[in-house]
Formats: sequence, C-alpha cells, structure tokens
Amino acid sequence: MDYKTSGVDIEAGYKSVELMKEYVKETMRAEVLGGLGGFSGAFSLAKIKEMEEPVLLSGTDGCGTKVKLAMVMDKHDTIGIDAVAMCVNDIACAGGEPLFFLDYIACGKNYPEKIAAIVKGVAEGCKQSDAALIGGETAEHPGLMPEDEYDLAGFAVGVCDKKDMITGENLAAGDVLIGMASTGVHSNGFSLVRKVFDITKESLDTYYDELGTTLGEALLAPTRIYVKALKSIKNAGVTVKACSHITGGGFYENIPRMLKEGTHAVVEKDSYPIPPIFAKLAKEGEIEEQMMYNTFNMGLGMVLAVDPADVDKTMDAIREAGDQPYVVGKIETGEKGVTLC
Repeated sequence: MDYKTSGVDIEAGYKSVELMKEYVKETMRAEVLGGLGGFSGAFSLAKIKEMEEPVLLSGTDGCGTKVKLAMVMDKHDTIGIDAVAMCVNDIACAGGEPLFFLDYIACGKNYPEKIAAIVKGVAEGCKQSDAALIGGETAEHPGLMPEDEYDLAGFAVGVCDKKDMITGENLAAGDVLIGMASTGVHSNGFSLVRKVFDITKESLDTYYDELGTTLGEALLAPTRIYVKALKSIKNAGVTVKACSHITGGGFYENIPRMLKEGTHAVVEKDSYPIPPIFAKLAKEGEIEEQMMYNTFNMGLGMVLAVDPADVDKTMDAIREAGDQPYVVGKIETGEKGVTLC
C-alpha cells in the first residue's frame, strides 16, 4: 500500500501548486522574502519601523456555507475573494493596512484545476486589498468529506500606527453615519439563504427580471473589499471616528460594536437603495424585517462615522476609490445600540 491508496494524492498536490503559482506571483509585495514552497511565509517589517507605535492587526474567517453554492454551480474562481474580504475588511475597519494573507483549503479529493481556480480567487482578493498571498495549505481529507466538496478559510495580518486606529473613543452626538454599498449577500446568512431557495443547478441558473441576473450569480457575487476606500478616506485627511464591517448579525449586532457607551446610532432605512436579492429573500422566505436586518447586510457592507464637516470629503474619497457611499444616519446621545427608522 502507499499514500495514494488511502485517498491522498501527493502528485495532485504538486500539480495544484504549479497551477496556482502564476496567481500567487501577482500578489507579491516588495516586503515578501523568498518564494512559494517554503515552510513559512516571510515578510519584512522594515517599513513598519517608520511608524511611531506600530500595532499588528489580524483577522481570520471563512466563507460559511456559501461554498455550497460554488460547488453546486461548479464555479470556484470567486469564492476566494470572499475568504480574503472577510479578513481584510475587519482589519481595514480598525484603521489597518492588510499586509499579507494565508489560505487553508480542506477537500475530499484534490482536483488540481479546481484548487487552482479557488486560489485564483484568493489571489484576486489579495490584489484588491494590496495584500500579499505568502502561504497556504491544501489538505485532502478522504473519508472525512465527500470527494467533490471543500471548505475554505483564511488568515490576514495588517498594521496600523496606534494614533491612526479607529476605536470609537472620540465618537459624539451629531456625527454622521456613512454607508458603503455591498454587492449583495456577501458571505453571511447563507444557512438561511439555503433554507429559502432550492439550491440546485437548475434553480441557481434561473434568470429573474427583478434581479437582472440568475439567482446563482446574484448569490455568488463576491464580497466587496473596502480596503482601498478606507485608505482613500485617510489620504483625504479625514479622521474616521468609528467603523463597522456589516457581517453576520447584520445591523443589530455589528453597528453597536463601533459605538462607545453613551452613544446611539440611528439609521434611516430609506436613505439608500437595497439590492433586490434581499426583497426576494424576504418575500420567498417570509422573513420578518427585523430578522432581515439582524441576519444580512441589507445593502451596506461597511458603515462609518465622521464629523459633519468631513461628510463631503469622505463621500468624494469613497467614490474616488470606486465605491458607492450614502449618508444613512447619525449618532445621538443615548444607550449604546442602534435604531432603524
């Protein structure tokens, strides 16, 4: 007997690495030391020494059960963007610059072309966030999961000068809330999504006029990465007082996380357009409005608070980065929490 008879194909692993090298190479930053294939990824911290008080920020996450849709649709080149986005957006909303990313793919069987397609998406997410893909792992798990299935997760490290961290400590009544448009459901709430819709190839390939696309394309749209938008705001000289990445738990869980005691967020629901996929979810799943806002991003992937005098400058900076901003509410004095009106 050999390793291959147990279900692990080492040669397939070698082929996967060869196929993904071209994508990984495109993400390299000047600080990366060495190449693909070492036991660890090396990243120079020389530039960080220029900061007064450098702080490392980290984030780790996966794509949840959204990977099930990628498998059913047999489309694997965007799910990696989601894995990167979930990590680097968390770093960015704390004021940090993502430096590098590592991925982890567990699969029932290593199909090199499929693994390479997944990593292609990871590399694209890294390029969108200016993070280097400096390492990763593909693990075959025969007997633990079906051959055609996989899961994907990642880990990112970023840096920020302590004086530039977004902490919410200077948040005050009268500050304005600005939301940045999401691309749809992003990577949260898919356990509920899969309860609402029939997740079959036929169903996902069905075109709907109200969506302007097929159901599968609307649901699989990759998570928006807001790193460049937040960097653009900083470069414009604006101080972001507080920031929230709207992920699992929607508005009700995530917005309070950016608030300090004694402040209350008020969000106007009709202040921005809600993508049609959410109306379809609510209607077909008979989901109450409160549950929708407590599960999904409802069209806003990132919400931040700025001084009223900085609103125009912030909106312009976000647009220059290619994102769509909306003034969606304000900060009031009150119990820590959020009100939707």
